[in-house]
Amino acid sequence: MSLIEIKNLRKEYGNTVPLENVSVNIEAGEVISIIGPSGTGKSTFMRCINRLETPTSGEIWVDGVNVCDPNTDLAAVRKKMGMVFQSFNLFPHKLVAENIMMPQQQLLGVSAKDAYNEAMEQLRKVGLEGKARNYPDQLSGGQKQRVAIARALAMHPKIILFDEPTSALDPTMVSEVLSVISDLAKTGLTMLIVTHEMRLARDVSSRIFFMDQGGIYEEGTPDQIFNHPQGVRTKAFIYRIRSWEYSVRSDLDMYEMMASLEEFCKRQFMGIRPATKCQLAVEELTSTVLLPLLKTHQDASVNLNLNAGEEGKEMMLSVNHEKLPEFSDFIADSEEDLSLAILNKILEKQETKIPDITEFKIV
Repeated sequence: MSLIEIKNLRKEYGNTVPLENVSVNIEAGEVISIIGPSGTGKSTFMRCINRLETPTSGEIWVDGVNVCDPNTDLAAVRKKMGMVFQSFNLFPHKLVAENIMMPQQQLLGVSAKDAYNEAMEQLRKVGLEGKARNYPDQLSGGQKQRVAIARALAMHPKIILFDEPTSALDPTMVSEVLSVISDLAKTGLTMLIVTHEMRLARDVSSRIFFMDQGGIYEEGTPDQIFNHPQGVRTKAFIYRIRSWEYSVRSDLDMYEMMASLEEFCKRQFMGIRPATKCQLAVEELTSTVLLPLLKTHQDASVNLNLNAGEEGKEMMLSVNHEKLPEFSDFIADSEEDLSLAILNKILEKQETKIPDITEFKIV
């Protein structure tokens, strides 16, 4: 029998049905990342497994126990499942160590001494041993989330559920939490992770569930989902997360556009070189070529679309210049590749050279 078996799961809220007829098995030791657009039932699916939400119908079996059976001892089942929430859920009036000790004492019945020793051991694992006597409000968001992970691990669960563990964090703090989760994924612990961090999903998962239309729309290995998606909606989602779009008009706010592009580069986990390449090309193309041309076409706009492969590889910048015929004239006298022609013209004034420029395409 699989560690988790879900059969014909349905959850409805009035006229809204986020989950409908979901059936899937999860084996011990699997790391499952759950991805998809917002509002497609990912967190509801996770909370049903832990019975924080009561399914409308269907069955959820965890380690041989049907958690949907009204006679099931949910407290006993939950001892086997740790859960890490996006909002940390730490007690602000308790020390960090006490936050980790309390569930052990109340649910497992261990002594204060043993609970403290376990708390310190788990804090060491997440790099926060020195924060044991701090209060949660003395910690950064990333540190709070690592404490929440330590609290879950202190219960020695068979399964740990992560519900968007980085969504409430400042971008600068995301990496420290992702690092802890990545290390946990190597331990053989069964993990389910609802996440918008595609790099995490790709790197740590044995399987990925793409959720849409009330259930698991497509599932497969990271390679299958990210590189060879089959479903139309999966393909559209993967395209969107690797695509940056911006409409350039004569009244463009350059700072806003570049901030948007910088955030996109971060989400793609680009290194410094490819990110710099993207930003320099877009900024110079816009300021040197597009904006001067748009001054003579006040009502026109140009759509930029940047598509990036993994970690910024095989970047393609598309320029929809139908309303700017002069843009074509800009490169018409060159026999070079279109990408090189535009970039060389843009960069020649700065005497700037970008390594591996053939990886970057402008069409």
